[in-house]
Amino acid sequence: MTLSPAEIERFRAETPGVANRIHLNNCGAALMPEPVVRAIHDHIALEAAIGGYEAAREKEVECEAVYSSVARLLGASPQEIAIVENATLGWDMAFYSIAFQPGDRILTARAEYAANYVAYLQVAKRTGAKVEVIPDTAEGETDPEALERMIDERAKLISISWMPTNGGLVNPAAAIGVVARRHSIPYLLDACQVAGQLPIDVDALGCDMLSATGRKFLRGPRGTGFLYVRQSLLALLEPPMIDHFAAPWIGRDRYELRPDARRFETWENAYALRLGLGAAVDYALAIGIEAIAARALSLSDRLRAGLAALRRVTVRDLGTRPGAIVTFTVDGMGAEAVKAALAAKRINVTTSGPNSTLLDATARHLPDLVRASPHYYNTEAEIDAAIDAVAALG
Repeated sequence: MTLSPAEIERFRAETPGVANRIHLNNCGAALMPEPVVRAIHDHIALEAAIGGYEAAREKEVECEAVYSSVARLLGASPQEIAIVENATLGWDMAFYSIAFQPGDRILTARAEYAANYVAYLQVAKRTGAKVEVIPDTAEGETDPEALERMIDERAKLISISWMPTNGGLVNPAAAIGVVARRHSIPYLLDACQVAGQLPIDVDALGCDMLSATGRKFLRGPRGTGFLYVRQSLLALLEPPMIDHFAAPWIGRDRYELRPDARRFETWENAYALRLGLGAAVDYALAIGIEAIAARALSLSDRLRAGLAALRRVTVRDLGTRPGAIVTFTVDGMGAEAVKAALAAKRINVTTSGPNSTLLDATARHLPDLVRASPHYYNTEAEIDAAIDAVAALG
C-alpha cells in the first residue's frame, strides 16, 4: 500500500508545523495534525464554557470511544485497554503488578530502555529477583533461540523494548512471543517507538502486556499513553497503586478491583488530552498503518543511505530491517553540536546518550548519538535537505 503524492500533500496541509521546519524528531514527539489539535482545543474551550465535570459528561461517548480506537490499533478488545498519562506509567503499573520472589528471573534485552531497566533493578533489590540479559544475534537483535535456552522454572517475566530508543533496531517481538507462549511466561512489550509507525497485533505478537505513548509516531499530544493487558492475565494482576475508580470500595473492609484493564487507571485524567489521543489514533487508522509503515521506512532508508555515503558520518543502526529511527555520529563533532547546527537550519533532530541504553552503548562503545526519525508526512526533498545539511557541517 502506497500513499500518493496528493495524500502526502493533504497530510502536510493538515500539519501546521511543516511550514516552520523540517521535523525529523518523530520518535521524540511528532507534529500533531489539525484534527488532534482541534480535539484538544475544543474540549478545553468546552470546560471553560460549562465546567470540567459538565464537559466530561457531555463528551462521555467520545471519551469512551478512545478505548475502542486504541483497541482497534492493537487488535485487542476495549476491556483490555487502560488510558494513562504516559507510557512509563502504563509500563510501571503492569510491571509492578507482578509478584516477584527471591530467585525469580526477569529476562530482558541488551538494548533495553533505561526507564525499564532501573525498574528491574529496583524490584531485584527489593525482592531478590535476578535480571538477566538475552543474548543478541549477529545482527544485534534479541535472539529468540538464545531466549529458549535460558528458560527454566524460575523465569518469571520476559520484558523487552520492541524498538529501542537508540536506533532503528526492530527486535523480533513475535518470535519472542512464541517462546513466551510455549512456556506460559508473561511477556511485557514496550512498543513506544512502534505505535503509529508499524502495525501491531497483540495476538500475533503473543504479548500479554504492551505499553505505548501517544506523542511519538502516533502524532498525539504529550501526556498520553496506553496499556494493553490480555484478558486472561487481568485477574492475576493487582496494580501497585489503586483508587476508588480502579477498585470500588464495597464494604468497610473490602474493595473490589475492576474486571477490566481500567484497574490500572485512576479517577482523574486530562480529558482534552485523552480526546486528542483518540483523534490521533483515528487519524492513523484512517490512513492505514501499513501505508504509514511503508512510507516511513522508505524515507528512513533514504536518509540512512544518504548519511552512510558521507565521508565523516557513521550510521549506528542495527538489525536486519531497521525502522524509522536513524542514529549516526559525525567525526570530530559532538552530537549536541550537530543537533544545534541542524536546528539553525530549521531541521529538528535530537540526541541519544549512552545512559538511555547503557548495556548496548557500553558493549558497542557508543558515544552520544544524533537521532533522526522521519515519518510519512515528511518529503523526499526534506530528507535530501537534511543529508545536505549534515554534509555541509564544518
